[in-house]
Amino acid sequence: MFPLFLCTPALADAVPTGVLHIEADRIDGQMNVQLKAEGNVRAERDGQQFEADWLEYYVDKQYVRAGQRATLRQAGSTIEGDNLESYLDAQTGSASQADFAFQDKGRSLRGKADALRMQGKGLYQLQGTRANTCEPNDDSWYLKAGTIDLDYGRNVGVARNARIEFQGVPILYTPWIDFPLDGGRKSGLLFPTVKTGSDGLQLAVPYYWNIAPNMDATITPTYMAQRGLMMGVEGRYLQPDYSGKISTEQLDDTKADKKRALWQLTHTQNLNSQLSAGVNGTKVSDSDYFKDFGDRNSAAANVNLLREAWLAYNPGWASITLKAQRYQTLQDSTGSVEEPYARVPQLVATSNQQLGDFRLALESEITRFDHRSKLEGWRTVAYPSVTWALERPWGFIRPKIGLHHTRYQLDSYKGQAGYTLDRTLPVTSLDSGLVFERDSTLHGKAVSQTLEPRLYYVHIPSTDQSNLPNFDTSENDFNFAQLFTENRFSGYDRINAANQITAAVTSRMLDNDSGLERLRVAVGQRFYLDRSDTTLAGSTTQRSQGGSDLLLTLGGDISRALRLDASYQYNQTLDKTERYNAQLRYNPAPGKAVSVRYRYGRDEIVGTSSQRDTLRQLDIAGQWPLARQWYAVARQNYSLRDRKALEQLAGIEYQQGCWSTRLVAQRYVTDLTKTKNAFFLQLELKDLSSIGNNPLETLRLAIPGYSKINETADK
Repeated sequence: MFPLFLCTPALADAVPTGVLHIEADRIDGQMNVQLKAEGNVRAERDGQQFEADWLEYYVDKQYVRAGQRATLRQAGSTIEGDNLESYLDAQTGSASQADFAFQDKGRSLRGKADALRMQGKGLYQLQGTRANTCEPNDDSWYLKAGTIDLDYGRNVGVARNARIEFQGVPILYTPWIDFPLDGGRKSGLLFPTVKTGSDGLQLAVPYYWNIAPNMDATITPTYMAQRGLMMGVEGRYLQPDYSGKISTEQLDDTKADKKRALWQLTHTQNLNSQLSAGVNGTKVSDSDYFKDFGDRNSAAANVNLLREAWLAYNPGWASITLKAQRYQTLQDSTGSVEEPYARVPQLVATSNQQLGDFRLALESEITRFDHRSKLEGWRTVAYPSVTWALERPWGFIRPKIGLHHTRYQLDSYKGQAGYTLDRTLPVTSLDSGLVFERDSTLHGKAVSQTLEPRLYYVHIPSTDQSNLPNFDTSENDFNFAQLFTENRFSGYDRINAANQITAAVTSRMLDNDSGLERLRVAVGQRFYLDRSDTTLAGSTTQRSQGGSDLLLTLGGDISRALRLDASYQYNQTLDKTERYNAQLRYNPAPGKAVSVRYRYGRDEIVGTSSQRDTLRQLDIAGQWPLARQWYAVARQNYSLRDRKALEQLAGIEYQQGCWSTRLVAQRYVTDLTKTKNAFFLQLELKDLSSIGNNPLETLRLAIPGYSKINETADK
């Protein structure tokens, strides 16, 4: 073999631009006119590489013919076919019975075509083709089309008379479809979603509209066999100074015999570096909307639908926000959901300033509370405080003093004239703690063991507040963090009486090598030096016991795969357990997760009603490989008190490398007497799209530690 150049280079291994370098067993022809090379031909010009049994080169046209079977490699593409021809300067040409592989931005497309045409740089037309994004020799699925046009300059592919075949079976046909070649945004039909459940068969065919680089919309008509046709529209926009989303769903529900709708709007605007504004709101046509058209989590989360507008000013030394808020309250079957007050308007100002070891803080607000059936009025709050903090490696001490002032200007109500009320309470507290540390071992491994005692004292005078309205206050859940707060009530309408001290101790074992918290044990209790108390109704009362319930928490990463979290609350006065929960989660690798949780409450609100009863729930969930490439998913949330399942979920997943599929069935409680079924069947095709109903969000919420199987390392 010997090299031949169409001009003499300065160096044998440096080919000038525009010159074809040929190596072959034999080369004939006339220099600078026409050449023919035969036998193990290799040729290269400006990144274009040819391999063939024979090659003809016409110099004046910069035209190459090669065969019978020839290969061309250039700029991320490989084409192997019969009767290959190419105009080198224009990067045009053709091949028959071609095998091709194109790569761009980490994504690949490979397949076969009866005829392949090169129409310029990054432009291809494939006729009579089948293609997929899999590894070589993997034809588990493919896109089969009369023609496919590829434009890598615009990152657009267009297929005509196309169908997707999976394991040789056609599953989707379309006369025309376009798709992005780099996985980016592209206007066009998205793959349909098919699902079934309590409302029968549902088919959604979304259309994505890439309006501009910073603006898009998705239009989704959905056919529901038992309810009719729902039209959904979601639009998004993004600018340096503002962004937002507006969406709606509209349905003439034949099952419920009424029109039903959802509207959602979110918008945020930066007016300058210190001033911003926004609106946020959701509205539905009826109280059952999320129960009928959402999942279990959306039905539980959407009870009071917020609608608000706000203007925020943040000069650095303070944060000032002006809001207007209203709610749409969705009732359950008992009609027992209480509608919250509207805040129209609410002005909130907070500030935190550090002066050496001193922190000056201010909480303040002015709010107008409106309600259709309750007492209305204005509430003004000012709570300045000063904290001195001594922070050292061995511990801390933080004394604090503040003055909480509240004024109410109330409207006339039920024949009573409007009036004004004031409440002013001094608040003092002292928070202190120590940290002791020593080296130790756990299961033969070096760990650091800590002992962290903490004392927290609070004093707030007792005062009757029963004449004050309750606009937005509720009693916080009693837990370990709440032991170290001044006020057990949320909001500003109630401030508890306090002359109390919290004593707690925490011990941790920290792995010296990994930093994992191998074990954490904490115990704490609040002791009342004065038994005066304040109820949620505002009246003063006397506590029957000298201390709060005893709290215990236990947790930690027992190993890298096993984690324990547990808490226990004990009522010493009644000598009874108030509540406890324990969760053990085993997660040795992605795709392997099992969790068991038990919850007990002696006197809890159960179900969707306001009734209180004993709560006993067992929750078991998991994802686990059954065999190579096969995974099972399941969850059982069971009420032992009611002897019925609150949620049942079971399914199977399969991962093949170039595709994955999920089949999941779910049944859950939506109301006191109602349940809902959902079935998910999804086929996910690598780097193309997914077909069917996507269960991933449902699985992530249901199974702690769930992993998407085509992203796991163990396949």
